Amino acid sequence: MSGGAFLLRLVLPIALGAALVFAATLGLDPYSLTILQFVGINVILAVSLNVTNGFTGLFSLGHPAFMTIGGYVAAILAMPTARKTAMLRDLPPLLAGQEWPFPLALAAGGLVAALAAAVVGIPVLRLRGHYLAVATLGLIFIVQSLAVNLPGITRGALGLSGLPPLTNPWWVYLVLVLTLLVCWRVKHASLGRTMLAIRENELAAACLGVKVARTRVLAFALGAFFAGVAGGLWAHLVTLISPSSFSILLGFQLIVMVVLGGTGSIVGTAIAAVVLTLATEWLRPLEEAAGFFGASQIIVAVGVILVLIFRPSGLFGTAEPRPFAALAARRRRRAVPPDPVP
Repeated sequence: MSGGAFLLRLVLPIALGAALVFAATLGLDPYSLTILQFVGINVILAVSLNVTNGFTGLFSLGHPAFMTIGGYVAAILAMPTARKTAMLRDLPPLLAGQEWPFPLALAAGGLVAALAAAVVGIPVLRLRGHYLAVATLGLIFIVQSLAVNLPGITRGALGLSGLPPLTNPWWVYLVLVLTLLVCWRVKHASLGRTMLAIRENELAAACLGVKVARTRVLAFALGAFFAGVAGGLWAHLVTLISPSSFSILLGFQLIVMVVLGGTGSIVGTAIAAVVLTLATEWLRPLEEAAGFFGASQIIVAVGVILVLIFRPSGLFGTAEPRPFAALAARRRRRAVPPDPVP
């Protein structure tokens, strides 16, 4: 496939998605448009978690912690200076006197979350299995406690309310496309194959010269970056962020999306995130009508159990659906140089 044809295959889906977003902004009511944005944010979170848990084989539950970090950073940086001076008295004067543009605030939130992941990941990623899950679970409590005990910067348990509603469908779509492109590029590059090798057999990968610890930290930080950006989008969509905004339950919901879609499958994880988010929202009126609250969680849990019994690898396993897999295969063939002619 020529470079022009490949570019066309890349541009057409993005343009089609942009057309759908434009149609949604014109035809949907505000409530439906908000749900659509939550769907996009959940896809960003699930796909980015798949980099850590799916590609590298880690079992991290720490995404809510990185969402909290990124959300607070983006909220503080994008907040009007007059409100920061009145509400956040311990904020450094350099930050209190600035009001950052929304995209820069989102990027800063993602970078701070990635830096925190790199610092925490160096000691924590030495753990394996459920020990790592417990350690990353504890990270959520640590971040929440810090947010509660810094009232001069975060307003403590009250949180930051009345944030400017800067998130819109276009920002969510832009970050979603960026997340999918970066994760797809990582998976089908040498870095992604290195991550998958570590997941399948860490000892064999190390014997082949793979820097296991460095690759694990890189995957952890990359997932945390997009989680931090998603936290900023969420905060400016709801116009509120507090220490309890992103709970342990959210971490388990993201794990469910990754498991159902397939650990390592970008498209499968995105589909699972869309279906679970919409299903939970559609079942809510039925819960209220029947007075049986929590029915959606029970249904989702039963679905997960059935998938684990009959299809343990998830919807697509590590692979992608056939059209996407064919595109990746062509790209790999172009990357391999032809054999020299004798």
